[in-house]
Amino acid sequence: MKQLIALCIAAAFASTAFAAAPEAAPVAKTAQQSKMTTCNADAAGKKGDERKTFMKECLSAKPAPAMTQQNKMKACNVDAKDMKGDARKAFMKECLSAPKK
Repeated sequence: MKQLIALCIAAAFASTAFAAAPEAAPVAKTAQQSKMTTCNADAAGKKGDERKTFMKECLSAKPAPAMTQQNKMKACNVDAKDMKGDARKAFMKECLSAPKK
């Protein structure tokens, strides 16, 4: 009988400790959740079929592909078409070492 009472008391303390425990930290949003948040904000003011169509297109849109080194070289060459010598060399070095967009 003493064991049963001790067990009930322990269970009561455990349940109050569990209820008083702080909630877990919020989980970071997934890419899809972030996309949904952005699309919802962009769809403000739209209603009905217009909103439905917009949300479908927005959520299914693929992100722009990262610029490859080859494409970066082409873009820098176009920008440096009128430059020559050391000025072109310095520009190309800076242009090609810039972070990819």
